Amino acid sequence: MGTKPLRCLYAASEVAGFAKTGGLADVAGSLPRALAERGLDCAVIMPLYRCVRSAKNPPTSTGLTFSVPIGARAISGSLFRAVLPHSGVPIFFVEQPDFFERDDPAAGMGLYQFTLPDGGKRDYPDNSARYVFFCRAVLEAMRLLDFWPDVLHVNDWQAALLPVYLHEQRRAHRQTASSQPSRLAKPGPEVAERIANVRTLLTIHNIAYQGVFWHLDMPLTGLPWTLFNYEQLEYHGHINFLKGGIVFADSITTVSPMYAREIQTPYYGCGLHGVLAQRSQHIHGIVNGADYRIWDPAIDPYLAANYDAAQVRKGKAACKKALQKHYHLPEKPRVPLLGMVSRLVDQKGLDLLGQSAHAFLQHDLQLVVLGEGDPVYHAMLLELRQKFPGRVGLTLGQDEKLAHQIEGGADLFLMPSQFEPCGLSQLYSLKYGTVPLVRATGGLADTVVDATEANLAAGKATGFAFLPYTPAAFLETVHRALCLYCDYPERWLALQQTGMGQDWSWNRSAAEYEKLYHKLIKEGGGPAKNGPR
Repeated sequence: MGTKPLRCLYAASEVAGFAKTGGLADVAGSLPRALAERGLDCAVIMPLYRCVRSAKNPPTSTGLTFSVPIGARAISGSLFRAVLPHSGVPIFFVEQPDFFERDDPAAGMGLYQFTLPDGGKRDYPDNSARYVFFCRAVLEAMRLLDFWPDVLHVNDWQAALLPVYLHEQRRAHRQTASSQPSRLAKPGPEVAERIANVRTLLTIHNIAYQGVFWHLDMPLTGLPWTLFNYEQLEYHGHINFLKGGIVFADSITTVSPMYAREIQTPYYGCGLHGVLAQRSQHIHGIVNGADYRIWDPAIDPYLAANYDAAQVRKGKAACKKALQKHYHLPEKPRVPLLGMVSRLVDQKGLDLLGQSAHAFLQHDLQLVVLGEGDPVYHAMLLELRQKFPGRVGLTLGQDEKLAHQIEGGADLFLMPSQFEPCGLSQLYSLKYGTVPLVRATGGLADTVVDATEANLAAGKATGFAFLPYTPAAFLETVHRALCLYCDYPERWLALQQTGMGQDWSWNRSAAEYEKLYHKLIKEGGGPAKNGPR
């Protein structure tokens, strides 16, 4: 008989192909598929939003229903099923229309927020109840589907209470008459045995988002007030879902090794550096992957010409010409073309760009930007385009096709981020021979090797990096990159080809996750086995 494959259930609040607001969806849509390709038995679970029903691969009902208490109310739900695009990985959806089917972009209604009349964003006031329901629905789904994973892999604050619930269900099964009673239903012996064997892994994609709610939402969770203390769920008088996951998960990952270290410091930890430092032995950094089935210049259908590392000069020249034509810029093949595809928010270093662009645009170069976000940065970029006609191209919005064309046509890709848990654009840029220029933080520091003289001579350099978050440091690095591009074309070509030869595929990331899963199973879990305190 063959060995039974490791079984994983991946819980996330959004998954590419069905619902997406950011990088979490890309990971949730790619990592389970890569794990399945390595022989793991994977399934995914997420909420059934309104947009899910109109996906290319809409789900169908399983006929399974359930009810869970949210405070004093019993809320019913049901389970739907589909498969991840380009795979046979099953994905299950938690249907509860009042909680999840309110997203309507035309009305300014998103997955987690709605738009105010002044254009600002505000979280839905019942987000705590919505994602308490999701977490408890995941546990119901495991029982109803008889899908008991070896590893329950939960993501970000929306799923972070799952390790807490598993801990409490184990405690409910163990409790004696003299112990603290649990408000959670005591599982039957068979279910309790299954729960006892589930290991939990929490991935933090961006620690700035924690799921912090007022303390009077504690009864909605069904968890005992004894957990509302500074070592577990309490955070400055509020409930913190992510903190609960950090405390109770068997293991924790972030989306790059550097970010795993950074969030244990006051500057990057967003108030949770202390609890993270206490769990430091259980924190691992694994860089996200790039989906080369979508992001590969050799097969990209959006490009004016396809190319690989051997044809990068010729291919990129055609793509650059097409991009210049799209933006009505002078079609000059040797004028450096700088590209940026980003959310236009503080995190992405737009203030550095604004303070530096006037200086470098005095030179004969071009800049194209695609993105949307803060109106302040919209105005800043519109002003740059007006002041430097023929040198600045701008698209305010989202455009997947144009994002590929910028990667294919630009010479240099800008990512001067304040912080960047992982980043994906620099991975795409490496593959496309579009040399990334990054601030050495988080995943950017882990994936881009600065083009110092020593690294260039050793054939290790893949881009340009700076550390001080200052306009001067950013501008100096831009000038350093432009000098290499203009004065040393052969060295620039070698830099491009070294970057294109890197492997940042999801298979590499999945191999690291698989190794960690096996380690968790072998060790039998951490705090979730017996619980803190």
